[in-house]
Amino acid sequence: MKKIFAALLALAPVAALAQTVPAQPSPWQLPIMLGIFFVIFWFMVWRPQSKRAKEHKQLLSAIGKGDEVVTTAGIAGKVTKVTDDYVQVEVSPNVVLSFQKGAISATLPKGTLKAI
Repeated sequence: MKKIFAALLALAPVAALAQTVPAQPSPWQLPIMLGIFFVIFWFMVWRPQSKRAKEHKQLLSAIGKGDEVVTTAGIAGKVTKVTDDYVQVEVSPNVVLSFQKGAISATLPKGTLKAI
């Protein structure tokens, strides 16, 4: 009889744990996680992309005749004419190519083309 009683006492904590209800997650857990995800995404993707777009827009608005530029295709030349949407670039003597302004990726320091 003592052994049965001892076995029942030993199983009592197990039975008590089985009857407890598991803890419910906080109702704020999902919104907090989504907020953290949004902040990380904003700092790693949207913010740098908007900064690059702003810098490129400033670069395109500052292009003038005589500037040395590189296109997105890698063609380097000297700007001979600038209109609202297009830029004419002289890539070698008597060879002038027309590009859309958006195709200009960078400006070069003066004298770079002579060194090439």
